[in-house]
Formats: sequence, structure tokens, C-alpha cells
Amino acid sequence: MAVFVALGAFLMTLAGGWTAQRVTDRRHLVLGLAGGLMLGVVGLDLLPEALEAAGTEVFGVPAALLLFVAGFLVAHMVERLLAGRQAAHGGEEAADPAAHGGRVPEVGLTAAAAMVGHSAMDGVAIGAAFQVGGGMGTAVALAVIAHDFADGFNTYTITSLYGNARRRAIAMLVADAAAPVVGAASTLFFTIPERLLGAYLGFFGGALLYLAAAEILPEAHHEHPARSTLLCTVAGVAFIWLVVGIAD
Repeated sequence: MAVFVALGAFLMTLAGGWTAQRVTDRRHLVLGLAGGLMLGVVGLDLLPEALEAAGTEVFGVPAALLLFVAGFLVAHMVERLLAGRQAAHGGEEAADPAAHGGRVPEVGLTAAAAMVGHSAMDGVAIGAAFQVGGGMGTAVALAVIAHDFADGFNTYTITSLYGNARRRAIAMLVADAAAPVVGAASTLFFTIPERLLGAYLGFFGGALLYLAAAEILPEAHHEHPARSTLLCTVAGVAFIWLVVGIAD
């Protein structure tokens, strides 16, 4: 049953990626919406779950928050290191700094891979919830399916934003769509400890916030600082708030 329900997440993720692909003529609006969705997922979904699951404190600070900050810093360092390495080797960005805004394609692929990992954890959550009971499983499944539209949208947008070819963006989208099904199926064989899951969510949330705040939103307002772009960002946050509220 959990795997069957996860197929709904598969279709919803593909729908989100398809939407991001089709509205490229309104790229600033797409990026504004993606930034809002990512901000909403981090602040209203990932971080609260991480704080609840991790539980422990380190020197008076919740472990989930420490990992949240670590995720942000690691994402920043990885981007800077990759950019420096490509420039040192005389790569395309060094020859043409304006290409893709100086962004490194590997960063986009790494971020998309993290999205795939998060989607796999969503599938694990569905499977674990159905082990508790049908009602719990249905509630969790509805929440996952609802926000997987945002996951697909963000996965395609992030991969493309960093200058990756369309086929790579589609490949990461398909991987992100399949991840919940694989995650749900895996619960037939093992379960993830709650504290480890909380640590992962905190770290991933920090990395995702960096991408939203330092890359996605500045790019959205760079050439089109329009009020409509800002409204799309607010709408993205509001959509995640609605999904979280319905799930609770």
C-alpha cells in the first residue's frame, strides 16, 4: 500500500518539474516562486521536524540547529571551492564570467541530488507511517504528495539555473520522482533511527536555505525586480504553509 501511494508522489513530482520547464519565458517568476517554496519547506516543514526528531542539545543548542548552520556553511564552501577549482583550470566560467552568472554546474547537480535524497526520505516516512496504521499512513502520504510538486519544481529549477543541460535537469527530475517509491519500498527491509533522520533534515534544511537566499532569490530579482516576482515568492511560502497546516 505504501509503495502504491508513493506512486502519487512520483506523478506529482513530475508535474512540478513539467510546470517549471514550460514557463521558462517567465523565468524570473519561476525563480521567485521556487525561492518561496524552498524557504517555506525549510522554515515550516524541515526545521520543525528536525527539531522534534533530533531532540538532543550540544552546549545548550539543539543538535538540529547546529546541523542546520553546518548545512548552510557546507553549501557555501562547496560552491566557492568548485568555482575556484573551475577558474583555476581555465574552465568555461573563467573564460566567460558572465555565463550562467558565474555558477558551476556541479553545484546544481549536488543540490538536486540532495533533493533526491530528501524525496527518498519522504518515501521512507510514508512507509513508516503505514507501519503504524492506515490513518497515519494516509495523512503522511497526502502531505508528501502535496509538497512533492514543489520538490519537482525546485529540482528542475536548481539544476537548470546552474547551467546544466536540459537532459540533465530532466534526469534529476526523474530521479527525484522515483525516490519516494524507492524510499517507501525500503521500509520493507529497514527503518531509519529518528535522531539520525532529524540530523539529516537539519543539515539538508541549512543547505537548501543557502541556495534559496544566496542564489535563487537574488537571481529572480536581478533582471526583473518586479512586484509580481515578490508576490510569487510570498505565494510559494503560503502554499507550503497551507500544505503543512492541512497535514497537521
